[in-house]
Amino acid sequence: MSDDVLDKLDVGLPPQAFKKGPFSSSNIIGEVTEAVHRLLLDTYDLTPQPPRIEEDLKFTPKDREEVIYIYMYRAAQNQALQNQKRLRLAPVTLPGADEQLGDRVFYHRPPLLMDLFYMVSIHSKFRSDAERLLGWVLLSLHYTPRLVYRPRRFILPDGRAVDSLGRPWDPQADTNLAGLQVEKVSLSLVDDLTVGDAINMFTLHEAPYRPFLTYRARVALDGPLVSTEGGTTVNMGDDDGLDQMPIVEPLAAQQRRESLSGRISPGRPLPPIHTPPGPEAHNMRRRANRNNPDSEG
Repeated sequence: MSDDVLDKLDVGLPPQAFKKGPFSSSNIIGEVTEAVHRLLLDTYDLTPQPPRIEEDLKFTPKDREEVIYIYMYRAAQNQALQNQKRLRLAPVTLPGADEQLGDRVFYHRPPLLMDLFYMVSIHSKFRSDAERLLGWVLLSLHYTPRLVYRPRRFILPDGRAVDSLGRPWDPQADTNLAGLQVEKVSLSLVDDLTVGDAINMFTLHEAPYRPFLTYRARVALDGPLVSTEGGTTVNMGDDDGLDQMPIVEPLAAQQRRESLSGRISPGRPLPPIHTPPGPEAHNMRRRANRNNPDSEG
């Protein structure tokens, strides 16, 4: 069964009611690598000539050329932060009635959380110069709190890129607005490769062994937005008996429930269904009222 059909079955809507867009953040892995390159080149201040950035470990530099090798050797899903793949309401709000999409509600699956692992190594003609440059790279990456910090990008079914407030997506936009979803990526120094693993890595690429560092970047990959006209109705379970304190009646009221013969009179009626706090539910129907399509709440 295709993903399109599964999407429609998840929220109980007919196929013709759906519009599905492209992936929202399929480029984030390459953008993180480019952000590391840009950070090191923009902040370098040791010598007038910045070092060369290379991703190929077997690249042979010139006589006195200094090279920083940045090689992403592994990408793995974060097992501790996995989410269910069910569709849920996406945090995207279009201001007013959109001219192209109208009054539509957007759904998406939770983002795929990935860990990207980078090997950083240095080459210089003299070993002391390589160690000096390695220390500078270490401190530069350590004192950079974030590589990527920008509004979260969502691509609508018609191909437009917007942020969570419905504005055209701008990576330089102000991120201090209420309700704005922000995308953040930072690097952390990790001990992911042993010396033996690194030797095998350099040997595989036919490169000489060099001192190295390993870093991890955690990213979130957003899939497609799925939109439908007017939303859908979500059936929720009854909250009878959940987080309800027992009602203690006065002793006189309890005594009135026994007749003169000692028989227990009918019990008190069930407590009313409480409305949970928060904003008003959108197209929400309780399970007890599932046979009454006109009832909500």
